[in-house]
Amino acid sequence: MINRRIALAGLTAVAIGLTGCAGMGGTTDSGADAPATDADGVTTIDFWSNHPGSSKDLELELIAAFEAENPDIKVKLTDAGKNYEEVAQKFNAALSGGQVPDLVVASDVTWFNFALNDQLAPLDDLLEQVGAEPADYVPNLYDEYIFDGSHFAVPYARSTPLFYYNKDMWQAAGLPDRGPATWEEWNTDFAPKLAAANPDVTPLVIPDGSLYMDWYFQGMIWSMGGAYSKDYTMTMSSPESVKAGEFLQSQFEQGYFKAVKEATAPFVSGQGAAMLESTGSLNGVSQDGKVNVGTAFLPSPDGVPGCPTGGAGIGIPAKSEKKEAAAKFLAFLTNAENTITFSQATGYMPVRTSAKEMPEAQAYFEENPNFKTAVDQLEFTQKQDAGRVYVSGGGMRIGAALDKISQGADVASTFKQIDEEQQAMIDSDIKPKLK
Repeated sequence: MINRRIALAGLTAVAIGLTGCAGMGGTTDSGADAPATDADGVTTIDFWSNHPGSSKDLELELIAAFEAENPDIKVKLTDAGKNYEEVAQKFNAALSGGQVPDLVVASDVTWFNFALNDQLAPLDDLLEQVGAEPADYVPNLYDEYIFDGSHFAVPYARSTPLFYYNKDMWQAAGLPDRGPATWEEWNTDFAPKLAAANPDVTPLVIPDGSLYMDWYFQGMIWSMGGAYSKDYTMTMSSPESVKAGEFLQSQFEQGYFKAVKEATAPFVSGQGAAMLESTGSLNGVSQDGKVNVGTAFLPSPDGVPGCPTGGAGIGIPAKSEKKEAAAKFLAFLTNAENTITFSQATGYMPVRTSAKEMPEAQAYFEENPNFKTAVDQLEFTQKQDAGRVYVSGGGMRIGAALDKISQGADVASTFKQIDEEQQAMIDSDIKPKLK
């Protein structure tokens, strides 16, 4: 990873150390620049993407298929940045006077502020108008984009954290072929046995605070009864949240966790017996072939969500004058057949409920049971806390705090400071704009 806001997407065998989400710079057109409707009655729409999961060629293929079915619409694919943050920055600049796109990729931490400021169009009526069957989107993914009673994006390149483990090291430690059911079981049984059987190996590697530790810890804090926030009130200084933070700190103190810039490299090289990483890392880890990989849900007590979702969706800017054409393409790009194609090529989650039951998906699950683990976990995910994804820079701020406590800083005072800083931003920047 070269930037904290690089998409959590599919590693490839060629670039095992990167979360394959970078764009390539420049602009690629499918059809030349054109006014809204040219002399032949063709509408040209502009799709801004960072090509999550190194998907540029696939996006072009899907665009070509759409244009063949809809000869009255052309799609221009624009390289809008190498990661989600750069796309958001470019879109924000365009809103100040430039030419806005007709569709734009927006991540879990960027879409809300655009919706809050009326810069994305509500999609519910548009999707119904073009027959997109929005009820078929996976609810845990689609409903993350609800604000003020409307959806402002649809899921596109979506992922979750996943628990990866080295089956050979598990066997050497006398552990069952599964992940720990809870973090308590990890701490009292799995981690000590792994440390004893593999003294030169860290039981679990996790990305550090600059590279989404706040994303992975979110599930842990939920599993212990805490949260970053409840609605628009920060709760990191609650007793439950502090307890979760102290547990995290204890894992570093005991040597059970190690924070690294990129978790996949030490895992596939045998320096870590387990890792927390995106589901998007699965393709690369599996193709690398160095580790006999197992996957499991993130540890959490029964009935308690222990896993957030992440990644990006696609929205239609409010200023677009070609919303219906954009909605038609959006529906096509994320239909059941195409989400399977995109998912298998990149490692992202299928975003349609019906896709899971399609024959090609079932065959893929049978060949790739680790990927089925990731898809099955979707049912047990939870919408992310506003304190991470709605507050500008919230995730980065929380990640920096987690780095501090991993190095010995007092948990209660560190979390209290984050609560105070973020609550002030919520009260001044978000609450006044809530309807």
